[in-house]
Amino acid sequence: MRISKNPEDRKTEILDAAEMLFTTKGYSATTVNDILSKVGIAKGTFYYYFQSKEEVMDAIVMRFIDKGVEVAKAVAADPNLKAPEKLFQIIVGQRADDGQKGQMIEELHQVNNAEMHQKSLVETILQLTPVLTEVIEQGIEEGVFKTPFPKETVEFLLASSQFLLDEGIFQWEHQEIMQKATALTHIIETTLGAEKGSFAYILGMYDNEKERKSNE
Repeated sequence: MRISKNPEDRKTEILDAAEMLFTTKGYSATTVNDILSKVGIAKGTFYYYFQSKEEVMDAIVMRFIDKGVEVAKAVAADPNLKAPEKLFQIIVGQRADDGQKGQMIEELHQVNNAEMHQKSLVETILQLTPVLTEVIEQGIEEGVFKTPFPKETVEFLLASSQFLLDEGIFQWEHQEIMQKATALTHIIETTLGAEKGSFAYILGMYDNEKERKSNE
């Protein structure tokens, strides 16, 4: 007997199955038939929700981005946190890797996924900018940040860091990454008019990431 499911539940089921296949079998090696078999649905049901495998990948990437933005919004809305603490939690939260996300990012780094990779970077910047701008404006009111262009500063910082520190675009050595992270820390503190050393935790994040990868 065919089981009828809520459309959103069915769509989520397809995305979950595809995500598992993309991260275990690889995006290029996974076919639509593999996804059909994993979920146990007919081809017509799949095409009711998605036009292609590429569209499924796009939806999965957006799901990761949306999750990160929701976390950032929750932190930004916390009335008990000062602006620097909010920025710290948001930045650390965006770089947190639960394994599955990291594997999906690796798939985006493949050459044939360049368009989706670029879209993921653009969407991240577009969605995070208003959240971080709100935090910067709070910091200006608190007297810890000084910039006449909070929104534009956030856009430039996000765009440069998302692109230049993306390991799928640039194959930097660890020493080069740390040098750029040091420069990024200086640039953030300077452009925001923040106290020197207030963003030093960024260096620790990149060091911890190297240690995590060496243990894999």
